[in-house]
Amino acid sequence: MASDKNIESAEQTYGGFISWLKIGAVLTALTTALVVILIS
Repeated sequence: MASDKNIESAEQTYGGFISWLKIGAVLTALTTALVVILIS
């Protein structure tokens, strides 16, 4: 049973990590677009 709980918590951590990666990617893309618009 303990191993099952470890797998579940690992999946939750992985899911949270992926969601943060998506948020970071979107923010980076928006920031890059703003910088390009300001420079040009």
